[in-house]
Amino acid sequence: MSTEVKVPTLGESVTEATIGEWLKQPGDAVALDEPIASLETDKVAVEVPSPVAGVMGQQVAAVGDTVNVGAVIATIEAGDGKAAAAAPAPAKAETAAPAPAATAPAAGEGVDTVATMSPAVRRLVLEHGLDPTKIKGSGKDGRLTKEDVLAAANAAPEAAPASAPAPAAAPAATGAPGRQEERVKMTRLRQTIAKRLKSAQDTAAMLTTFNDVDMSAVIEARARYKDLFEKKHGVRLGFMGFFAKAACLALKDIPAVNGRIDGDEIVYHNYMDISVAVSGPSGLVVPVIRNAETLSFADIEKTIGDFGKRAKEGTLTMDDMTGGTFTISNGGVFGSLMSTPIINPPQSAVLGLHRIDERPVVVNGEIVVRPMMYLALSYDHRLIDGREAVTFLKTIKEAIEDPTRLLIDL
Repeated sequence: MSTEVKVPTLGESVTEATIGEWLKQPGDAVALDEPIASLETDKVAVEVPSPVAGVMGQQVAAVGDTVNVGAVIATIEAGDGKAAAAAPAPAKAETAAPAPAATAPAAGEGVDTVATMSPAVRRLVLEHGLDPTKIKGSGKDGRLTKEDVLAAANAAPEAAPASAPAPAAAPAATGAPGRQEERVKMTRLRQTIAKRLKSAQDTAAMLTTFNDVDMSAVIEARARYKDLFEKKHGVRLGFMGFFAKAACLALKDIPAVNGRIDGDEIVYHNYMDISVAVSGPSGLVVPVIRNAETLSFADIEKTIGDFGKRAKEGTLTMDDMTGGTFTISNGGVFGSLMSTPIINPPQSAVLGLHRIDERPVVVNGEIVVRPMMYLALSYDHRLIDGREAVTFLKTIKEAIEDPTRLLIDL
């Protein structure tokens, strides 16, 4: 008896996905609710759980195939997996002339390790700087799985830098040493990011206004209270908490920055759902802090920390990234000095944060060295005027340079 495995509901307006990786191969034992496949949607990676316990049967779709919600992608057969895994062996012996040819080769022994890697596995290999030809695969026909790569990375972390040149070993490469090329299909997430960013440029009258901010007061406050804060709330006091609260203050004063254009109408929001850009294995994602204006510093820091953790694990959901009225993107964590961030449609503005550098500034007629950060506000000039953009950044600057304003709503 077999049970069909179908593509689950993926979220509002999402009707299809791409098979990113098969986590179970035919003949493998499968437990109830155990993930058997990973799907890549426009926003997140989604694991497909098994509806029953049994044995992995037929895989109806291949890695890279596009499948619709409700489509059958596999079957689960009755059994415990042991008999089913051993069953194919006699058939191979009958069809193969020399007996050794019937044995599935291990990694590095006849299996095209690089060519058979799924997109998800390939990303992990590149992320950890490993040589895939030196990892023994546990998947079907010796294919590498995510677990194989993670185990190799944990087993020999010190060897990772030496293994970084591994992609050059791709068999499809041609030409002299050092001039290899590799073609990797864009993930659905990367394709969606590309389309949305280009759409934002084509649709919005985008403009960026800059300011800078003295971070001395925030740095002093963090140094003074970070231990007490972490002891009481179980989370570190970061910079994003200050900027999220400052943004709420500025959005309240300049509601157009928190609005959006819908046809020939302007939609103003009386709530502040702030999207925060976090980096994951598949690219940048923007989960949403709901009703940020009602949250404490601790609530905001806990939410951001949870988003960052789940982004790395690939467990963010569609609901986590749906909506959002304003975005904060912190390129400073990667060392960015200055940038012009692109609006996240249908929002009308995005605040870009950058690295903190000690620079000479004039204070009360004297040149002093202060920890300074450039701020960038990209906005849709169809809705937001330059005066409003400048006022918004000025409010952010004043709140960060005097955090007391955040407490007394100034």
